[in-house]
This record gives sequence, C-alpha cells and structure tokens, in this order.
Amino acid sequence: MDGASTLTGRCLCSSVRYRCGALLYPATWCHCESCRRASGTAPVGWFTVALASVEFHGDSLRVHRSSPGVERRFCSVCGTPLTYWSEQRPTEIDFTLGSLDEPDRVTPVDHIWMADAPDWDRPTDGLPQHAGLRPTTLR
Repeated sequence: MDGASTLTGRCLCSSVRYRCGALLYPATWCHCESCRRASGTAPVGWFTVALASVEFHGDSLRVHRSSPGVERRFCSVCGTPLTYWSEQRPTEIDFTLGSLDEPDRVTPVDHIWMADAPDWDRPTDGLPQHAGLRPTTLR
C-alpha cells in the first residue's frame, strides 16, 4: 500500500488495529437509527475503502448482523464499533471516523439519513443534508 493513501486506526483499548487503502468516496455523517443504536451516539462518521485493501491486526473482531445483509464489527475486548459491511456493496467496507489514528486526514462532506434523525439532531455545519442515502453522483 502507498504510505500516502494508507489509513490506520484502532479500537479504544488497542486490541484491534487496522490498515486500509484510500477512500473510495467522500466520508459522511450517518444519522440512521441503526447506526445510532449500534454506536450509542448520533451521528456516526463513516469512510469507505476497498475491502481487499484492509488488514486487521491483534485480537479478533466480534461480528453482529444488525439487519438482513449487514454486518457490523467491533472489538471483542472494549466494544469499539469499527466497521459496517453490506451485501449490497460486497467489495467495500465502511470504517468509523472516530477510530482513525489521524482523523484530520478524512473530512465528512455531508449528512445522510436525516429522515431518521431525532429532532435534537439538526446539524448547523452547512454541509448538505440528505433524507436517505446521498445521491449517486457523490458515490
């Protein structure tokens, strides 16, 4: 992997570390109910990379099928949510922005699933807000 495009991250306790390639799409803030419940917060920042570019090191991850065709992986020691994978995009995987070693290298460009956001979750950062998924022109 090219060092300039390689991203690294870890869970809270450092039991799980990862390396991955460059972003496939701009990062986003997700406000959907599933992400909110899986993380215990709103919104959740995600970035997407090629699944083939991912290397995990350390303890094994726990896998939870949070909905049909969706797997979320988290550290089996500290519980940090790390990934989201969907059968609809089998060659891609999303990582939580908060798990990055250098979070300033990836900046979200929009908000998705605002239709699911609670009334108190109304971003004022000026980024575009989409009721569901972002338009395919950004993917």
